Amino acid sequence: MTCDVFAIANVGVQGLHPYQPGKPIEELQRELGLDSVVKLASNENPLGPSSLAAAAAQASLKQLHLYPDASGFELKNKLAEKLSVGVDQFTLGNGSNDVLDLIARTFLSAGSSAVFSQYAFIVYPIAVQAVGARAIITPAKDWGHDLDAMAAAIEADTKVVFIANPNNPTGNYLNRDALAAFLAKVPEHVIVVLDEAYIEYAEVDDFPDGLTFLAEYSNVIVTRTFSKAYGLAGLRIGYGVSSPQIADLLNRVRAPFNVSIPAMSAALAVLDDHDYLRRSQQVNSAGVKQLCAGFDDLGLPYIPSMGNFVAVELPCDAMPVYQALLQKGVIVRPVGVYQMPKHLRVSVGLEQENMRFLAALKNLINEGCFDK
Repeated sequence: MTCDVFAIANVGVQGLHPYQPGKPIEELQRELGLDSVVKLASNENPLGPSSLAAAAAQASLKQLHLYPDASGFELKNKLAEKLSVGVDQFTLGNGSNDVLDLIARTFLSAGSSAVFSQYAFIVYPIAVQAVGARAIITPAKDWGHDLDAMAAAIEADTKVVFIANPNNPTGNYLNRDALAAFLAKVPEHVIVVLDEAYIEYAEVDDFPDGLTFLAEYSNVIVTRTFSKAYGLAGLRIGYGVSSPQIADLLNRVRAPFNVSIPAMSAALAVLDDHDYLRRSQQVNSAGVKQLCAGFDDLGLPYIPSMGNFVAVELPCDAMPVYQALLQKGVIVRPVGVYQMPKHLRVSVGLEQENMRFLAALKNLINEGCFDK
């Protein structure tokens, strides 16, 4: 007898489509037999890992037979000192995605709803649907969050609002005044998640540090990651900062030992590698300018970005162009899943990697790829 396992799965899970990551380099090499591939698809740090972080992870391997410190004592104390918040305000995650999932599992269920914007990070609808909650999606404004529309969309059953700042995949950001005005409108029983995965790249004077809202708003959760500017995407480590009461609830749901010993060791080390963070920011700033200048030369519009990526708009469906770039050994990210079928999201690489992508894109234009 064969059991219909699909029928017994949660209704929300039945309709889910799994998250599709950027195409791995090794996969493209296997498919096309290419020796040289440039990956500008997953918003990774093109510098590679911090030498201090790599050494710390390597040194920690002698402890692989042990379980990690489930409380993350050293890392939480280091973060508390750096960020000037309490140790009891942290929730460590297997990447900040893990924290986003914990938030959905803690506060959402069937009969409740969550608000997020059109073109918002794809993990929000996945996390919401997986727990059987209802998604309220507000129309975007200039490819970014329309905070007035989001405030107006909050209903009686709404328990969570997700906001990415800067936003992925569009790169827009919300300034401090706009975010402060929004928070003042949100009912105190609604959790507001400020997803700040790219905050280290947002070097503008009016960019808000979400942590500064925690003292006034006990319903705010700030999520951050070591995957981007700190270059630890492969180790999967991030965290949430909130009121102690919220952190206590999230830590009740959090799986024990969800962050590995090498990940915590590397994170501790990279927090002291100030030169690495500075170089990451400098390379990213130069790379964003390089990509945008290249798009200007090609006559292609793009969305100004505060992240480590740029979304460029093509005059045609982006998928054939994406596939043609793969043939040239260049991996970028189509974002049709975000209802942006004419856009490609391009991660910032090193100067030569950006040049290779722009040259490949120019060749496709000359070959008439955009006319097909």
